[in-house]
Amino acid sequence: MAGKKREAKSDKKRKKKTSKGKKSSEEKVVIKTKKLKREEKEVLDKYGINVDKVFGEVRVIEDPDEFVPIYKLITPQVEKGTGVLIDQIKETMISEMKLSVSELLDPKKISEIKKKFFLKSLKMLGEQIPNLPIDKKQFLAGSMVHEMLGLGRIEMLIGDGNLEEIVVNNSEEPCWVYHKKYGWLKTNIKMETEDRIGNYASSIGRRIGKQISTLNPLLDAHLISGDRVNATLFPISTKGNTITIRLFRRNPWTITDLIANKTVDAEDAALIWLAMQYEMNILISGGTGSGKTSFMNAVIPFVPPNQRIISIEDTREIVLPDFLHWVPLTTREPNPEGKGKVDMLSLLVNSLRMRPDRIIVGEIRREKQAQVLFEAMHTGHSVYATLHADTADETLRRLINPPINVPETLVEAIDLIVVMYRDRRTGKRRVYEIAEFSQMENKMFVNIISRWNPKKDKSEKIGDFKFLKKIKMFADLSDSEIKKDLKNKETILKWIRKNKINTVNGVGKVVAETYNDSKKVMEIVKKKKKPEAIVPKEWLKVVS
Repeated sequence: MAGKKREAKSDKKRKKKTSKGKKSSEEKVVIKTKKLKREEKEVLDKYGINVDKVFGEVRVIEDPDEFVPIYKLITPQVEKGTGVLIDQIKETMISEMKLSVSELLDPKKISEIKKKFFLKSLKMLGEQIPNLPIDKKQFLAGSMVHEMLGLGRIEMLIGDGNLEEIVVNNSEEPCWVYHKKYGWLKTNIKMETEDRIGNYASSIGRRIGKQISTLNPLLDAHLISGDRVNATLFPISTKGNTITIRLFRRNPWTITDLIANKTVDAEDAALIWLAMQYEMNILISGGTGSGKTSFMNAVIPFVPPNQRIISIEDTREIVLPDFLHWVPLTTREPNPEGKGKVDMLSLLVNSLRMRPDRIIVGEIRREKQAQVLFEAMHTGHSVYATLHADTADETLRRLINPPINVPETLVEAIDLIVVMYRDRRTGKRRVYEIAEFSQMENKMFVNIISRWNPKKDKSEKIGDFKFLKKIKMFADLSDSEIKKDLKNKETILKWIRKNKINTVNGVGKVVAETYNDSKKVMEIVKKKKKPEAIVPKEWLKVVS
């Protein structure tokens, strides 16, 4: 009897155990299924990138444990044994590939150097791991090039066209990126040490003749690609060394792109074209990231190609098409002994001796710069510059008050103010205002010509423009002739937009032909002929 009880008890335990096992197994399956469904919901975006044969996948993930979405860069993992072999190959290459300092500092030669390193890496990998598939060899070779000549894994972020900004705050935190669609995202990339961040900053500075050190802990520079870089060193940045990279569009914005995405309409663009044709002075203002420099790059091709342009900047941001007669100048910091400094004021004074037709200044910041700039306007040079200000009224206040402090009598030399605006919530960039400065009873005021209406998302006419009096006086044109010219320019811009001529050379060719023979261009436009009638086929490729 006792044996039967024990058996029944044992059987009961077995059943309980079996049912428990089944339950836990089913629960695992359910949890796994739920997790998969949850992961699918979490992935906001997914796309591939390829930088120097290094392939990766980007996933933008909504993580419930994070306050912002995560930018996850997925690349093949390298095993420890392979990693040791790669380190040995890198050491061998560094000793064998002898390069002079001048070669490393020359931006024109860096692509050739990268190619040499890539091919040498492939060869050595083939010798060491002969059975490795070619795509994996290319991945490892590209990764080595990124480590030896670039910024490591950050090179993959630089190659992502969806990013506007890359930020390294210190070695303790992950890198951050600003995505065009999703805003600020935290990445899964982390710098190993503070020294690594400092070495990257030093490497960037050396290539353009600048230095960052404990004595000079701030750096403004640019990459070979033209992207702007700012770096700071500890203890100035108290949490650690930092690098901030502002990425510029690989295919420069053209006026076609800006009309297509409603940054500016054809009517306002025609007015700016007219002002640039007749050498009016233009100031482009706006907040940080509002598109001031991009707009400047897009409208400078309105300058006739037979005129000389001198640009002056602290850090190279302006990129103009090759067909323009352009000489870019940049400032230089002093060496450790405090010698060799070339500031913007020196370059401004020097540029006046270079017989420029047009002068571009990256940004007005100080009184002396502004005074020389306005003197250049008064001596007959056509000047274009940028300024941080959110409205035309604020632009005037910033100019006539410290630290810029320009006398009101000089401010009137500016013929046109274009104010850029960026809605950070939606990512829209718009020409917010077009205005001019006028004087009445010895008092300077702002005359608004047009203003963007956010409700209708379009530019609306506010008042008449007075700067046309200058054009009438100097070009000997009547009101009807100016009106006709503006209408023709607007028609040409709409034709360019309709035919998707959005390469820099393509837009530049249409503008140049308009200056050479406007009647011929208008005939082609009105008869709706194909763009090949003006622009060579190789310049018609639509840029994405």
